[in-house]
Amino acid sequence: MKIYLDDERETAEGWTRVYWPTEAIALLEAGGVAEISLDHDLGDDKRGTGYDVVLWIEEAVATRGFEPPKMRVHSANASARIKMELGIANIERLVSTR
Repeated sequence: MKIYLDDERETAEGWTRVYWPTEAIALLEAGGVAEISLDHDLGDDKRGTGYDVVLWIEEAVATRGFEPPKMRVHSANASARIKMELGIANIERLVSTR
């Protein structure tokens, strides 16, 4: 399964669209996610951002041995994109040191 977290953009064929971090995390916890593409700004910061998913994956990798999917960021928010990409790089480092 490929997950696409976004509140506005059109979802490409073959991707499962979710609108909120809790939905993405539930699918990640269920397993079978091969790839995830994340937007940061989802229209209601009280419900979370794409960065919250990165943080969840990072914690799951560090504390439970979670196998992360391929991750990418498609956010137009430049500073948030950098923060998310740094988080993904840290996740990749955690995985490579196992």
